Amino acid sequence: QLQASGGGLVQPGDSLTLACEASGSGFTFDHFAIGWFRQAPGKEAEGVSCIPNSGGLTQNVDSVKGRFTISRDNAKKTAWLQMNSLKPEDTATYYCAAARAISCSFWREFYTYWGQGTLVTVSS
Repeated sequence: QLQASGGGLVQPGDSLTLACEASGSGFTFDHFAIGWFRQAPGKEAEGVSCIPNSGGLTQNVDSVKGRFTISRDNAKKTAWLQMNSLKPEDTATYYCAAARAISCSFWREFYTYWGQGTLVTVSS
């Protein structure tokens, strides 16, 4: 019910926007907080950005503050992760996740639905 897309190979300093689209008539998107997580090879997954169900106060992990922006359009059932000034250490598979909640969290167990992941590779 969640489809993540937009990954690819980019150079350091480039920008990329990931999309997370919800599908299914029973998925009331504005009831769900959205989180973006990433997992680099050989590393544990980490929360990157999250946004409450109605938008508003977002959260970003320190390593992406000032570079990544999460947003959503509930009418389109879509959330985005705008990534600027990408660095090689941003290379990972990125996953979006949804939790039936008002606020968001970086705790993976908080989320019920997960997208399939989209690979972002930052390399010169």
